[in-house]
Amino acid sequence: MGKIIKISGPLIEADNMENTMVGELVRVGNLKLTGEVTLIKNGVASIQVYEETSMLQVGEDVTPTGELLSAYLAPGLLGGVFDGIERPLDKLYGLEGDFLKRGNNIDRLDTTKLWGFVPTKKVGDRVSFGDEIGFVMETKYFAHKIMVPQGVGGKIKSIKSGKFNILDKIAVIEDKNGKNHSVTMLQKWAIKTPRPYLKKHSPDIPLITGQRVIDTLFPIARGGVCAIPGPFGSGKTVVQHQLAKYCDADIIVYVGCGERGNEIVDVINEFSSIIDPKTKESLLNRLVLIANTSNMPVSAREASIYTGVTIAEYFRDMGYNVALMADSTSRYAEALREMSARLEEMPGEEGYPAYLASRLASFYERAGSVENLNKTNGSLTIIGAVSPAGGDLSEPVSQATLRVVKVFFALSSSLAYSRHFPAIDWLQSYSMYSKNLQIWFENNISTEFEKYRTFLLKILQEESNLLEIVRLIGADSLLNKEKLILDTAKIIREDFLYQSAYDDLDAFCNLKKQFRMVEAIYHYYDKLSYAVNNGVGFRELEDLNVKTKFKEMKYIADSKINDFDGILQQIDDEIDAKLDFGGEDEKL
Repeated sequence: MGKIIKISGPLIEADNMENTMVGELVRVGNLKLTGEVTLIKNGVASIQVYEETSMLQVGEDVTPTGELLSAYLAPGLLGGVFDGIERPLDKLYGLEGDFLKRGNNIDRLDTTKLWGFVPTKKVGDRVSFGDEIGFVMETKYFAHKIMVPQGVGGKIKSIKSGKFNILDKIAVIEDKNGKNHSVTMLQKWAIKTPRPYLKKHSPDIPLITGQRVIDTLFPIARGGVCAIPGPFGSGKTVVQHQLAKYCDADIIVYVGCGERGNEIVDVINEFSSIIDPKTKESLLNRLVLIANTSNMPVSAREASIYTGVTIAEYFRDMGYNVALMADSTSRYAEALREMSARLEEMPGEEGYPAYLASRLASFYERAGSVENLNKTNGSLTIIGAVSPAGGDLSEPVSQATLRVVKVFFALSSSLAYSRHFPAIDWLQSYSMYSKNLQIWFENNISTEFEKYRTFLLKILQEESNLLEIVRLIGADSLLNKEKLILDTAKIIREDFLYQSAYDDLDAFCNLKKQFRMVEAIYHYYDKLSYAVNNGVGFRELEDLNVKTKFKEMKYIADSKINDFDGILQQIDDEIDAKLDFGGEDEKL
């Protein structure tokens, strides 16, 4: 047992700690506050405390637990709201009210609730770490698979079905040495240790989000990594909410790392009121929320993202597709900076520790589409928000993040202030998964998908170049084909990229509808180009009635997807009429 010799905010030092290990969980002081050993030197341990340290005194005891800081993994996670070290906030609120008491080591998961366990293995079967031995229906539609814990393997000596709590013995496994191991539904896993898998696959299936600017222009792959940097007010949290609500992942883990408390409340309220189209239940039933708000101890921010990613890996190991939203990793980096300063480590750029880049990389590298130990396939997609001060993407956190992610959504405050959402800047954003996903889009949507995607990006880029000319010498000096580019780009921006989160038909747009929308825009541009090149003046084409159809097409229901055939026909009819009539001779 150690003694506190120094207190510096969330960092304390204790002597007589020779027999502890780095990463070990300890109980600090008379209140038994939760802490983690981060450094040991000459018997003196530096400990970051995950709770408020006020009123703590030098000389109080520090008690090692012999365990690493771990996540508790068992039925009961879904729909739960936990703090950064996985304490159940909803249960604590019922016990303590609005303000949490320190040192409360309440059970992280309900140990009294009974779950109906159904075995999938029988006596005599041989199993090893990660193999499924049974399942419980955690929700009406979600099977929570019970897997063999680490360090256990051999022949099943006994296994039983029925109703049990997470601490009850459900099976006994005899190892090769004849030793019996009792298996319960509860596992513990050190949060800073990635869970193992057999091999990692190349990500070649998209994570469908229903957001047109993402799915069509900058797609994310299942098992991929994505960063959403942007200045204050540009809509980072809004984008992550949309992705969490509508992406086709089986499980969502949402980590509010250092975010405002009202935003966490918004997440809970929104998700509880939304009906999941797959299960017809509340979307909250497939969500795990880690809430480390900005008024909670800063050191717990670091733990929160590791707790979240460990829970996400656990569900991935069951063979599910999981999406982790981390909002935001900048707050995590700030916690690293503060703790590094208190440890008196040599500072790096802008005061961040020299190991900032490697820590961020180790977090994002836990994503992937993998073959699990039990031969199932699962994926973990990580989408992290970055909050650079003043929107400066050259700062260390943004740059360290961009080195490891494959999808970059550059949020624009000017788009957000003009009420264009999602406020993703199409000129700065990119996706490096586009080529990997091309075959999937060709096989499942259309062989023309990549051609249309390239068309959109080209028109938007050309519009940006032409706008510089317009600012200098005016729009009247442009050629007809250049006016057509500006006209088409406006349709793309206002009628395709802009998406209302408050409209039931527009909030989510499936891929087939996205393709038909782009097909209509491409056909319009192609047909007008032909007309302009054959002498029809652009002024005659500006007031086509079909333009109103572009504004209405986002509200076409999925069941009426064939209505797009009528739009294509109307484009042909109106422009053919102009060609038959002939037009004034304008410069091309």
